[in-house]
Amino acid sequence: MRQGQGHTMRQTYASDPAQTRGRLYPEEESAFRSCFQRDRDRIIHASAFRRLKHKTQVFIEHEGDYFRTRLTHSIEVAQVARTISAALGLNSELTEAVALAHDLGHTPFGHTGEDALGLLMRPYGGFDHNAQAIRIVTSLERHYAEWDGLNLTWETLEGIAKHNGPVTGDIPYALADYNARHDLELGTYASAEAQVAAISDDVAYNNHDLHDGLRAELFSTDELAELPLLDGCFAEVDARYPDLNYYRRRHEALRRFFGILVSDVIDVSRARIAELDPQTAYDVRHAGRQLVQFSPRVWTSLKVIRDFLYHRMYRAPSVIEMRVMVTGVVNDLFPLFMAQPELLPKQWRKDVAEADSEIALARIVADYIAGMTDRFALQEHARLTA
Repeated sequence: MRQGQGHTMRQTYASDPAQTRGRLYPEEESAFRSCFQRDRDRIIHASAFRRLKHKTQVFIEHEGDYFRTRLTHSIEVAQVARTISAALGLNSELTEAVALAHDLGHTPFGHTGEDALGLLMRPYGGFDHNAQAIRIVTSLERHYAEWDGLNLTWETLEGIAKHNGPVTGDIPYALADYNARHDLELGTYASAEAQVAAISDDVAYNNHDLHDGLRAELFSTDELAELPLLDGCFAEVDARYPDLNYYRRRHEALRRFFGILVSDVIDVSRARIAELDPQTAYDVRHAGRQLVQFSPRVWTSLKVIRDFLYHRMYRAPSVIEMRVMVTGVVNDLFPLFMAQPELLPKQWRKDVAEADSEIALARIVADYIAGMTDRFALQEHARLTA
């Protein structure tokens, strides 16, 4: 164990900003921020991060002020990730940077938009939101004088690219293009910090989708109280607060559920790390398995909960109806821009002029549509197809 910046005790297998593999374009580092802090700050100030405010998590962003958007989801993931990262003695700044960036590549209309764009892009190399996040932070954010993208450190880019595990087989073009210039070692596992960011995504959405589904009245509190893990949470609340009102009761139960997930990850991951006894971040990457995980008991329970959410929320008739509508929006916009690329904003026309093939043009159109917010996509569709 060693002392890190501030008062957090960092383990030797944590990512050390002093040992960073650096940035694709060398630059003078800050005198008062670590390189990972600087990455986090650049992500927060990115245009793509701001646009997450008006991008769907499950519900279309204008359907209700209380429902999660990609932005609020990303903030919740970062909060969980910082907590777990600190408990495991990791670098919380790197963890937070990866957590905040993990959804930057999502299209408008959530996974529905991604599915639609993926089908349209199948002849042109497909579409993958994780790879698109790399494309955004390495190319599409164009604010700096000396480079395209945010010029993030190798460790942050690696975490964004493979926080869900090694990337093997058919690598998406958006990731392959950058990896050819800056090898992210896609065949290995990511740092422990990136693994924490990935599992924090699971913790956050499993918790907040239950909140949102209740608010949308897609299922009842009594139905939740019959699900594994949640049954014990509701029983504990009922025993301690027998006369609690409906809204406070479900909040108290869900916060206990949230705590169970976080505590489980910390306990299990500590044990798995102790078993491997890694001495460096290199050892974590070459462990051959994820070190940050749920216990089998909690993972099995989460599969039951996810199956419940799939049938009662993600495939609810009202959600399906909206899915059909927004799929039509994407299906209309893509061929329209392909046929008339002059409809793209003027800052995109230089790229269009340099496109030397239909594939290149399709990827520009996909970049543009993927970057749209829900409301902008609906507005543009109404304007261009009126």
